[in-house]
Amino acid sequence: MTEYGPRPVDRKLPTEEAHDLLMLVRELIEREIRPTAAEEEAAGHFPREMFTLLSASGLLSLPYAEEFGGGDQPYEVYLQVLEELAAARLTVGLGVSVHTLACHALAGYGTKEQRAEHLPAMLGGGLLGAYCLSEPASGSDAASLTTRATRNDGGGWIINGTKAWITHGGVADFYTVLARTGGSGARGITAFLVPGDAEGLSAAPPERKMGMKGSPTAQLHFDNVRVPDSRRLGDEGQGFAIALSALDSGRLGIAACAIGVAQAALDEALAYVAERRQFGRPIGDFQGLRFMLADMATQVEAGRALYLAAARLRDAGQPFSKEAAMAKLFCTDTAMRVTTDAVQLLGGYGYTLDFPAERYMREAKVLQIVEGTNQIQRMVIARHLAGPETR
Repeated sequence: MTEYGPRPVDRKLPTEEAHDLLMLVRELIEREIRPTAAEEEAAGHFPREMFTLLSASGLLSLPYAEEFGGGDQPYEVYLQVLEELAAARLTVGLGVSVHTLACHALAGYGTKEQRAEHLPAMLGGGLLGAYCLSEPASGSDAASLTTRATRNDGGGWIINGTKAWITHGGVADFYTVLARTGGSGARGITAFLVPGDAEGLSAAPPERKMGMKGSPTAQLHFDNVRVPDSRRLGDEGQGFAIALSALDSGRLGIAACAIGVAQAALDEALAYVAERRQFGRPIGDFQGLRFMLADMATQVEAGRALYLAAARLRDAGQPFSKEAAMAKLFCTDTAMRVTTDAVQLLGGYGYTLDFPAERYMREAKVLQIVEGTNQIQRMVIARHLAGPETR
């Protein structure tokens, strides 16, 4: 490392325990994730063994209650761990965020018996989860989903339909599934916890994506999948409210991942301009490039402050839906700008596979889309500011 260049993020953490946790995370990253990240992403390798290690290390359970095997950490801390993981490899950081999202319905709305039966294995037992809301014809308009769960003679449920764009589709051990149990609209939707090996559940081949090739994204087909009523989460018809609650928290996870990718791109650019020489001096001496770096760093810090402010509202039990949407919007747009500028700063090298800048740029794009496109975030924010749209 040169005198001027990337440095570890100086994090403001609430406890010494949190400081120790971040140090352990950084050690794990340098030992287990960063050395093979580029190679494994290029090969499209899904790091299932890494999630098993993260589970054993307590990193798949950080924001959940200790009573059920969780880490009992505030979201303020969990999100900064997520940012560090995403900076090393987005497939891992986003995977942890999705797993946390998949546990939300059970942790927040399950009965005491359901939580005692399932949560310990989901949080620290090596299992990996996925979240099933979107469908081929129901993305941004999630309340129009058509996957249906009907009661069978034994009082359980039979699920039929197709879910789309499912991170960990086909490799997850459990799925939190939103299905229609009543009439049209948001009030006819119910949440279920479906085992990954349920009979009648199958996955299509993974989507061929621009980036995040190590993270499988696939359609899931439900063909008369039987689920006992004991795996229904919350009340009948409560599913859409549960989904929105989960997405508020999930959007903070995406925001933290986005800042992780942006920070990684900024660090790559800083290292490059400190070493690259043109016209007899380091290119970091040129004002035009220095101003680009200043803007990149400012955007990263602003994004980090925004997602942490929203997390602190959540930790305090205050409303944070608007702030979560703002954080998701700003941080993911920031990731796209910063990674694009990093490619520009590296010049021709930035466009090659020999440097990670091009991977960061490809990965940043999806963060503007997942868990509510940034156009949807603007709609959410505007409704908080100006009320619902008139019809």
